[in-house]
Amino acid sequence: MLKYRSYTVKNVHELPQYRALGKEQIHTIKTVATVYPFRINNYVADHLIDWSNIPDDPMFRLSFPQAEMLDTRDFSVMSDLIRSDEDPERTRSAAKEIQLRQNPNPAGQMELNTPRIDGNMLHGMQHKYRESVLFFPAEAQVCHAYCTYCFRWPQFSGLDNMKFTNHDVSLLTGYLREHPEVKDIIFTGGDPMVMTANLLKKYIRPVLEVESIRTIRIGTKSLSWWPMRFTTDEDADEILRFFEEIVNSGKHLAIMAHISHEKEISTPQAEEAIRRIRSTGAVIRSQSPIVRHVNDQAETWEAMWQKQLYMGIIPYYMFLERDTGPKKYFEVPLHEALDIFNNAYRKMSGLGRTVRGPSMSCSPGKIIVEDIAEIHGEKVYVLKFTQGRNPEWTNQLFFAEYNENASWIDDLTPAFGHAQFFFEEEMEEMMSV
Repeated sequence: MLKYRSYTVKNVHELPQYRALGKEQIHTIKTVATVYPFRINNYVADHLIDWSNIPDDPMFRLSFPQAEMLDTRDFSVMSDLIRSDEDPERTRSAAKEIQLRQNPNPAGQMELNTPRIDGNMLHGMQHKYRESVLFFPAEAQVCHAYCTYCFRWPQFSGLDNMKFTNHDVSLLTGYLREHPEVKDIIFTGGDPMVMTANLLKKYIRPVLEVESIRTIRIGTKSLSWWPMRFTTDEDADEILRFFEEIVNSGKHLAIMAHISHEKEISTPQAEEAIRRIRSTGAVIRSQSPIVRHVNDQAETWEAMWQKQLYMGIIPYYMFLERDTGPKKYFEVPLHEALDIFNNAYRKMSGLGRTVRGPSMSCSPGKIIVEDIAEIHGEKVYVLKFTQGRNPEWTNQLFFAEYNENASWIDDLTPAFGHAQFFFEEEMEEMMSV
């Protein structure tokens, strides 16, 4: 049985592969990790990273901080503080100043998504789309390892007033009963699968009694970062029995797996974990952003989707890197992401064409880049809401002027001389409430 061991900047020198890291790489890790969270484990180090190919190995870039994640000036400031071994408080203060400039809670998560009961904000929950609610269990505010691109980096960075966390499941069930339009509850974090089986039951069992809820979703990276959670951990069998209990209760159980590269599901441990989860009646769906230096090739996405399809995983979303944290290092322009998506999508059979994207999860909703077209002599992006903060926006098409440097909705201008996109006035009203 493989025992879990994690490595952070404090003990990375104990990593057996530490000698493969050059002196400057070690300094980079220590520098960037003062701003963005760093954590890997022995499984990632031993089974996923190709140490003969660092720093170019995609699993290395996915889990180890890179210098370019900070802009040149910020890296220089933090590097000098680390080298001089200054007062730790001064280093923390400088890091926090950088963090607060990185749009730590994008897309109105804190201001617009936090629901209320009797006028009181329910922190640790988000209700952005009519049919689904997110819940952040207090004990799930960590992951088995951290992705360098993670848009939820503030959850792990000491910015406590920016965290989403809640321990009171009665607030959740009370809210769900008041809002029968909600059909899906999504447990997220961090990663709910760091919790014990008993903690999972504490949060999920009460929701099974809410008649209007049809689907339980668990967002997790554990299939990639620690598949032993479902195979050889002490309570792995108990977790699978609980998955069966959820399915047998009449609810649909969806494991929302964050899979960024084929390598993550190509180990015997991951393959066995996937087989065992599927045997419970749960369905696994996969989603990931397109990430520069990790999966910015059509061949990578095709191979990943083909393998997922073969293993019984449903390809679900290709996201675009959110406008937070180290976005500039990882982002892919809209036109390039669309090319990558289309080139991979064309090679999938009908069963694999369940995937949607490239998609921006922004304040108004999930907006897909459908196409680039020429209309009345103007080159435009064809965009579509696949989810809208106002449900009436869903599936509506709209158009933006073509901009080859655009990587997010904020970089776009309405096409055909329009002053605003059709949803902007209503969004402004929502934000003023």
